[in-house]
Amino acid sequence: MQKTILFIIVFSLFSGSAFASGFGVFTQGASGLGQANAVVAHPVGPSSLYFNPALLNDISGRQIEIGTTGVYADRSIQLDTGGTEDSKNNWNFPSNAYYTHQVNEKLSTGFGLFFPFGLSSEWDEDYAGKYLGTKGEITTLNINPVIAYRVNDKLSVAAGFSLVYLDASLEKKIYQTGAYNLVNQQMIALYGTPLPPQTVTDDINQKFDGEGWGNGFNLGILYKANERISIGATYRSHIDINVQGRATFRDIDPALATFISDTNGDADIRLPAQATAGVAFKIIPKLVVETGIRWEDWSSTEELKIELDSPVLGQTMDSIPRDWKATWSYNIGGHYEVNESFAVNAGYLYGENAVPDSTFEPLVPDSDAHLFTFGVDWTNKAWTVSAAFGYERHDDRHKSNNDVDILGMANGEYQADIYLTGLSVVYSF
Repeated sequence: MQKTILFIIVFSLFSGSAFASGFGVFTQGASGLGQANAVVAHPVGPSSLYFNPALLNDISGRQIEIGTTGVYADRSIQLDTGGTEDSKNNWNFPSNAYYTHQVNEKLSTGFGLFFPFGLSSEWDEDYAGKYLGTKGEITTLNINPVIAYRVNDKLSVAAGFSLVYLDASLEKKIYQTGAYNLVNQQMIALYGTPLPPQTVTDDINQKFDGEGWGNGFNLGILYKANERISIGATYRSHIDINVQGRATFRDIDPALATFISDTNGDADIRLPAQATAGVAFKIIPKLVVETGIRWEDWSSTEELKIELDSPVLGQTMDSIPRDWKATWSYNIGGHYEVNESFAVNAGYLYGENAVPDSTFEPLVPDSDAHLFTFGVDWTNKAWTVSAAFGYERHDDRHKSNNDVDILGMANGEYQADIYLTGLSVVYSF
């Protein structure tokens, strides 16, 4: 029970699976989404700042891009004990804004505002996993200025600085009678005096809110082997964030008020490093096909540690195992220019999941995913409008980790389908 209560405080820092693996968000532009993000070696407008900033040298003049993606997650659990649980409030809208400036033939600069990690999970307050979490949300904002330099006709390089803000929250239930019995036994063993009789049997409601800042860097490189083949690669460093927050508790039995009370706390979180690479082929003048690979270092998430300003059930520090693993994703996408004003995009991505069976749970129901995408680009003078649709099918996954008490709830078959609708507008001037 002590580990359970401490777990809920740190768990909110990792709340919600998203596009591909872990809780990364890769919907950074509608044209890129339409090509399943296989856009590391050829430009798609100002959002190339995210995918590979070395591409900025191929984006003329000054351009602004603003976009958003509606993400609808349909998740359910076929419980081993019978019945079905469905997630709630499944819409999210990660958005982004980019500005690029081609200073001259050699030098380009850019500035991006985007959400690299996030999304959320919410379940009914009385579902089978309510003691693991009923609602979790994480939001990150990356402020990312970059500079790109064309070394020669074949080679371009780029570097950028990332300032990241993270905000996280979690709501869940705590089994009040279990907490009362535990403390009562300890009081009798230590002092020979029991607690006053229990008067509140409803679950305790707990909420955690926390925030913090961190910084890192990103690098990009583009090599044009010839007029038909280009190779791109990019790296984003890990980002360490000290998240400071507060846990609040409601509906506590008066007998437990001394042992479970509101408290501040902090935890050190490492957002994973990411590396991507791609090779683009200009099959014919109007058709570009790119294939790529992405690596994410989720193995840095071995455990979560938290320090509390005030003790909860006698403890002020705990460590929760995560044991996540590094993942690989593979994609292929194409861009075909029908005419000067209209182009179509299509792509496919396969992404591995980061969460092992031993720590799999409802708020991060990650599993291997298959993403199918389609999109269009429409250009009229200085304006380009891109729209895209994606269907992400997650492999069914069974949860049965009863060997860990805190995770031995809501066991069953987990299913998820995610639908993405992206829209971006680019203005050139």
